[in-house]
Amino acid sequence: MNRHRIVHPDGWPRASGYSNGISARGRVVSIAGQVGWNPKTGRFETDDFVKQVRQALENVVAVLRAGSAQPEHLVRVVWYVVNRDAYAASRKALGEIWHDVMGEYYPAMTLVVVAGLLEPQALVEIEAVAMVPE
Repeated sequence: MNRHRIVHPDGWPRASGYSNGISARGRVVSIAGQVGWNPKTGRFETDDFVKQVRQALENVVAVLRAGSAQPEHLVRVVWYVVNRDAYAASRKALGEIWHDVMGEYYPAMTLVVVAGLLEPQALVEIEAVAMVPE
């Protein structure tokens, strides 16, 4: 049973695709930034932004599962992208990927546009924190 509670200030419009805040208790699983590469080879199989996002999210889910957690346990997700325009142009596809990989749950999220990431081929890096109910 998920004991997370969405935190939504009175009078604010409903957030779309994320939550403004999450209140939760439990065991913390912290996921380091995941890029859109094949984690077994350490190689990028695509230079396509949307495909890298899918792979990065799949990598987040793999770490969650290794920590006995599920996507619905996420309380915070931070996306680092190198191209604001690529993100904006792909919002519909990204929403579909989120549904496909993560389901219908929307944690508190932040998007940060950065000049670059450590891995030169990376177009996105996603880090996350999950709270698994005791």
